[in-house]
Amino acid sequence: MGLALVGCQAEPGDEKGGKSGSRELVDVNDRIVRYAGQAESRDEYEPPSDKQRERIARGVGHLLDGDREKAEQVLDDAGFRVTRLTDAVSGKRYDEVSASKSGNGARWGRLYLNADAEVRWSVQVPHPVADRDTESLGAHLMENTPGGALVVAGAHRDAGKGNAADVAHRTDSAFHAMVTELQKRRIPGIQLHGFAESSKRPYEAILSTGAVPTVTQDVTDLAGLLAGKGLRVCRGWSDRCELEGTTNVQGKSAKRYEATFLHVELAPKVRGDGKSAKETAAALSTVLAAWSATPR
Repeated sequence: MGLALVGCQAEPGDEKGGKSGSRELVDVNDRIVRYAGQAESRDEYEPPSDKQRERIARGVGHLLDGDREKAEQVLDDAGFRVTRLTDAVSGKRYDEVSASKSGNGARWGRLYLNADAEVRWSVQVPHPVADRDTESLGAHLMENTPGGALVVAGAHRDAGKGNAADVAHRTDSAFHAMVTELQKRRIPGIQLHGFAESSKRPYEAILSTGAVPTVTQDVTDLAGLLAGKGLRVCRGWSDRCELEGTTNVQGKSAKRYEATFLHVELAPKVRGDGKSAKETAAALSTVLAAWSATPR
């Protein structure tokens, strides 16, 4: 869908406008996908400083705890802002945490929170463009299941020096700071990845719980749902799989905070627009809906 930006306006009771506190009527799916698309660039990338990450984490924490005014103040100090979005199609509302200016900070990532319900799950997209269509899948899942959060990286995993922008394996990122604030509140999460099919990976999906050695009912349920659609699933807890995410830093922090973490690797055909992709999205939505229905 094309961008459906209708306007930016202050709603009744909103006296701030400007950098934070603004309202926008948009096509939320398109906004997310367009933002993620900037990762096509491999320009130089520098991660946020320790102080900036600390402020981003604190600001997100205040927002999750319902203190929007304090969140806006703290995030503003880190060069970030909170924007209330209303989807022009569905009317659903979201809070977007994003950089307030263009430049390197705009490539640190974004957070989207459902503003109409308590946040009870997250979907994480660490490698937009590199793991093609994971950004579209993440946006679809957030829009079609209530009570969610979406964390999207803003740079290609190969940008910068070494693995500076590979946020799934770096703790010095805004992405990691945002995810860990969710995990501190034991909000379960699904992290989306993509892989290329080969003779060594004759699967449509590889599922695991990352650094957590024990299997959870959530991931076994997801495996069953996918297999029930005729998709080939490699189960990291019982099969010999590659790409099990055991070195994933968000998986390690989930273990530390005792938060559920599902590491989901998907082949190209289950990330696109075909029947298998729709069935995969439906299976993931079923797990998220169960989390949404479970009070924290």
